[in-house]
Amino acid sequence: MSKKNYLFTSESVSEGHPDKVADRISDAVVDAFLGADPHARVAVETLCTTNLVVLAGEVRGPGSITKDLMEETARHAIKDIGYEQDGFHWKNAKVQVHVHSQSADIAVGVDADGDKDEGAGDQGIMFGYAVNETESLMPAPIHLAHSMLKSLAEARHSGAAALLGPDSKSQVTLEYRDGKPVRASSIVISTQHDASLSQADVRELVRPHVINCLPQGWMCDEAHFYVNPTGRFVIGGPDGDCGLTGRKIIVDTYGGAAPHGGGAFSGKDPTKVDRSAAYAARYLAKNVVASGLADKCVIQLSYAIGVSKPLSVYVDTSGTCKVDEDKLSDVLQQLMDLSPRGIRTHLGLNKPIYARTAAYGHFGRTPDADGGFSWERTDLVEQLKKAF
Repeated sequence: MSKKNYLFTSESVSEGHPDKVADRISDAVVDAFLGADPHARVAVETLCTTNLVVLAGEVRGPGSITKDLMEETARHAIKDIGYEQDGFHWKNAKVQVHVHSQSADIAVGVDADGDKDEGAGDQGIMFGYAVNETESLMPAPIHLAHSMLKSLAEARHSGAAALLGPDSKSQVTLEYRDGKPVRASSIVISTQHDASLSQADVRELVRPHVINCLPQGWMCDEAHFYVNPTGRFVIGGPDGDCGLTGRKIIVDTYGGAAPHGGGAFSGKDPTKVDRSAAYAARYLAKNVVASGLADKCVIQLSYAIGVSKPLSVYVDTSGTCKVDEDKLSDVLQQLMDLSPRGIRTHLGLNKPIYARTAAYGHFGRTPDADGGFSWERTDLVEQLKKAF
């Protein structure tokens, strides 16, 4: 029997966190390739440290995406985040590009050929999750952790909080009663700031961005509201810590409230099921909960490299399902082709829509008119209701 009364914590990191800088650059490179050729193959990793950015990986795409263009893409991403600091500056940082052609062995196993459909780009397991705790059908702790940092970032970009820096982290602990979140028991915000600000100054700058994101009456007591607990956070971003692509997979997904298959998203084109199948699993789980068939839903998909169809499709609603789970699994597979090609076609993933996913979560976002966050649509709801 699951617990009904408990505390649960999730964290988020901002677009200026070193790992998120790396994710942003990698996804910007993906967008550059897909913008030039929707069928390009990309697997690019980024490392960033004090005034140094290193790109490495494998690609197959148009020659127009040169190393110089990848360097320019990296600099633009850093500038857009807001780094113009002595230790990490979009213009002054050295950018090294070590990107080469995709392995021919991988291409043979993955590409469609004759009667053979396109296979998965690698083996792996992917999870999707949805729960009716928030309007976005995301777990409340990660939803709030993202919201607070996004609010701070918007204030920084607008000039309303110009003395705050790009690097920040949040951690939200919620109290659950009878399985539902009721209030925040503690909140931690650490944000980079100008040397002229005291810890008390930063605390008051941060406070409204926390309170405004919380439901009324949810704010924790003052003793459990922690802002820059070390007292000072002037040196931040890649100058303070090395950043790498793919190191914030729990921040990117459900804040630890659901299982994770282990594969990162950023830097990968949508033929990689680490990314596309995780999006498909979220899409299906969200539609199940949005249709009212269950209060929460976990979906697991598994794949083998070079094989088009998933090896398994697992659906678990933690006892909240109002219909037969076995039939639900069958219906979901009828409504969506879960081959790599089927997923990309259904969700329209062969587009330059990925740089925007690199911060504040890949899930729980609003679908964009150009196809961004298409996996957040709830356009299967009526078909699911009709099936039952």
